[in-house]
Amino acid sequence: MFRLIRSRPGLRRSSAALLAALLAAGSNPLALSQNAPGVSRSGSLPTLGDNLELTAGAERRIGERIAASIYRDRDYIDDPVLEEYVQTIWQPLIAAAKARGELSIELDERFAWELFLLRDRTINAFALPGGYFGLHLGLIGAVSSRDELAAVMGHELSHVTQRHISRLMTQQSRQTPWMIAAMIIGALAASKGSQAGEAAMVGGQALAAQSQLNFSRDMEREADRVGFGVMTDAGFDSRGVSSMFEKLQQASRINDNGSFPYLRSHPLTTERIAEAQARLQLAPPAADKAVGAAQDRFFHAMMAARARVLADPGVDVLRTMVAEAQRQPPPVQAAAQPSAADIRSAGVFYAGSLAAARLRDFQLARYFAGRLGALTANTPAAGKVGLLLLEVDQMAGVVSPSASGIDISKTASRADLLVQSRSLLAAGRAKEVGDRLLTWVTAHPKDALAWQTLAVAYGNQGQNVRAIRADAEARAAQLDYTAALDRLKAAQIMMRSNPGSADFMEGSIIDARTRQVESLVKEQALQDKLDR
Repeated sequence: MFRLIRSRPGLRRSSAALLAALLAAGSNPLALSQNAPGVSRSGSLPTLGDNLELTAGAERRIGERIAASIYRDRDYIDDPVLEEYVQTIWQPLIAAAKARGELSIELDERFAWELFLLRDRTINAFALPGGYFGLHLGLIGAVSSRDELAAVMGHELSHVTQRHISRLMTQQSRQTPWMIAAMIIGALAASKGSQAGEAAMVGGQALAAQSQLNFSRDMEREADRVGFGVMTDAGFDSRGVSSMFEKLQQASRINDNGSFPYLRSHPLTTERIAEAQARLQLAPPAADKAVGAAQDRFFHAMMAARARVLADPGVDVLRTMVAEAQRQPPPVQAAAQPSAADIRSAGVFYAGSLAAARLRDFQLARYFAGRLGALTANTPAAGKVGLLLLEVDQMAGVVSPSASGIDISKTASRADLLVQSRSLLAAGRAKEVGDRLLTWVTAHPKDALAWQTLAVAYGNQGQNVRAIRADAEARAAQLDYTAALDRLKAAQIMMRSNPGSADFMEGSIIDARTRQVESLVKEQALQDKLDR
């Protein structure tokens, strides 16, 4: 689905353009019974129309099918540091959508509202049915501020809250909803070189093309309007919309060479740009907003640098990042309000450190991290420098000197917990990690990476049944119920062959989860049969 944009040229201009438009029209239904027909819940301008036939349940099932494929895609990445940063933008947007009445309580509960990070250098974002969203690392690395990122995310969120996929399907002569699922899944197969995948896309394209041409501009204008209100109500600087439009418009003028798929799915008409500029003139001044403060730009520069490195740009680009960091003058002192030069230096040193570690020059990586630490001392970003040093030591395969001082019981952040847990596992402190992660997954049962790390912690302690169960929970969290069931049954077999391998409580949990997951597998198989 994602690599389709950079795969064969014949697909790029036809199927990719339509697919990106469909993905951008991801959906999150509003409770129509609570709305007057044709009037938005926020009481502002009329919506495009509320003649929707696709139920929330059907939409969620479509999204889950696609999400399950995303989790297994090699481009999917769960980086806790970047994920935590993106969530600091995403959660205020969700809260603002609720407060404005764009997102109903029912649909807040029924939809997933999950974000995927994709290891892709293209500048793109998309929404899927059922409240699933994707961000390419290329987008995070290209935007200049969190406000620009919020502008894109607010736009995609509004595609969902306005139920654009349902509207599109209603326009398509009431075609079955599963045809869109087949088309998107076909795109996944085509990106792997499957001829069957291409056939699925071409069939879906013939049915959807005319409706997409007639309907997409209205969808984009509505998402612009609603997204602008959501991001400003969330506390972000409205100028982020303007600067993001400028970036996209400049890229459009120069050439869309495939690096900007967002341009194809979100056509920049002069009308849309003029409407955005009019909204900016009416928006309240944002100079004093905390979200747009210099410290936020400081932190964003570091996270954008991380995204650029994790996108796997290639050895030559990594060497360029290292060379740029070597040319950077050493910081004089940490500033309470960092200057533009300080902000740029933070990004350069962060990218240089992580790039050097990937090139296995760990001494140079620690040197750049030390310079970054001097620049960020006594700022909120200082903690992330500590995590960077832990990661450098992990890549070097050594026990970090700071691991002995970690008190994981006081860790509140997911990023801190997971990065520190890996260091503690290397230091032989698996029991501490297991105890803390068990508390975490009890409160966050859908955190697949936490379950995977917990499985390693249990395995290091010789608790094999618990390790297998934790691995099963990781699979279930990623919607791979068949694999989860296989592992749970393997744990049951191990307990029967070796009764002392797990206590009664663990055995009861495994038995209960086996029945639950088995039910999900049967339900999934039945739904697949009905959809045919």
